[in-house]
Amino acid sequence: MSFQSPWLLLGLLLLAVAVGIWIFAERRRARYAVRYPNLDVLASVVSGRSWFRLVPPAIFLLGLASLLVALARPEVERMLVKDRATVILVVDTSRSMQAEDVEPTRLGAAQEALRTFLDRAPDGLRVGLVVFAGEAQVATPPTRDHELVETAVDEIDSFLIYGGTAIGDALRVAVELGQQITGAPPPREGQIAAGTLKGRRTLAQAVDQSDKSPVSILFLSDGAQTRGVLQPLEGAALAKEAGFPVHTIALGTPSGVIDSGQFGFGFPSGQNGEQLIPVPPDPITLRAIAETTGGEFSEARTADALESAYENLGSRLGREPGTSEITFLFVAIAAGLLLVAGVLSAVVSPRLP
Repeated sequence: MSFQSPWLLLGLLLLAVAVGIWIFAERRRARYAVRYPNLDVLASVVSGRSWFRLVPPAIFLLGLASLLVALARPEVERMLVKDRATVILVVDTSRSMQAEDVEPTRLGAAQEALRTFLDRAPDGLRVGLVVFAGEAQVATPPTRDHELVETAVDEIDSFLIYGGTAIGDALRVAVELGQQITGAPPPREGQIAAGTLKGRRTLAQAVDQSDKSPVSILFLSDGAQTRGVLQPLEGAALAKEAGFPVHTIALGTPSGVIDSGQFGFGFPSGQNGEQLIPVPPDPITLRAIAETTGGEFSEARTADALESAYENLGSRLGREPGTSEITFLFVAIAAGLLLVAGVLSAVVSPRLP
């Protein structure tokens, strides 16, 4: 804890001096004995009460001390929401997300993890949602209305676009959303390839830039690219040039399958008559995207692991170290202590009969 006006803490020293003077005066007064005809009676009256007489003054002094600390304007270090902080959630809604190797399904587990992320996100954080399969579309633009985003997450089935996985195109849509917040111009034609080959920065330099960026992209997918105009690393190059870190999560297990009959395909049947298509995740591509942009990569093979990944990233994305003033806390403590001291002094202060 630090203070904006630490010199005002000298008031605590003056308070301590005042208490010392009072104690000295009390001891000096105690030297003068008061004659009483029956000391035993006096002892029976005040014994057991003398210590309690000090409680109201002690609480009063603590209240004054709390006020003096408040005057110095205390502040603590904490993670604060960045100016114009934005997190763009990108979610794969391709048919492979219906696989049940992650309960209840990959898509169902993703929806629950997104709800947890939104519930714990700070109010000042802008959140956008992009869904993609064979093409990408914006479900909600970046907004501080987290309930609106959560509604889109609940209705994500309406955004299901079967027909492949366009990772690179989804990254481009997310980058364009971020650039709307930062005011940066969209990429020109031909800039993508140049961005891929242009002066390669080290990962440490990319991470340093991502820490300063107000925009982060949280990208969830469970498969390899099968459609789209841009390749995954071309989309990552756009994010890198914009300075947006892409944190990727590979969802699913290598043994994940979907029933092709559910989608009207005529694939050979499995041992139990099911028409099964393997849908393993593609961690290699997603890890490369994260490394290119200075983001983090996670694998989630269970619903709990997925929620943990979102919770971990959600506690840091869009935040930066800073200080927050807590003067109000010490003022509230002082008010409570002074109130208690007043009540005790008025109601239960010991009195001679």
